[in-house]
Amino acid sequence: MMLENSKAFSGFAAPDIAKEKKFYSQTLGLKTSEQNGLLTLHLPGGNNVLIYPKPNHVPATFTVLNFPMDDEKGIMRGNGPTIAWFKDPAGNILSVLKPD
Repeated sequence: MMLENSKAFSGFAAPDIAKEKKFYSQTLGLKTSEQNGLLTLHLPGGNNVLIYPKPNHVPATFTVLNFPMDDEKGIMRGNGPTIAWFKDPAGNILSVLKPD
């Protein structure tokens, strides 16, 4: 099986898709669409991320989505990239980071 031409996308879970949609579209200002109870984030650059419902969701202990941004007030400076972490309503870890 060759996947070199597959338009792959990542995904993660959340217990409340309505809360996620409000957060990602209103708070973060991302384009979203919802179909069959699944939320798709339409990221700049053409990549999509699927958020799917999982009632007993336990958030990962690692960052699931990174947003490169110029000129962001970072939390961690001088030790690797300038980066700030935050969480979505489901507790999934996101980051904004200054690209090199």
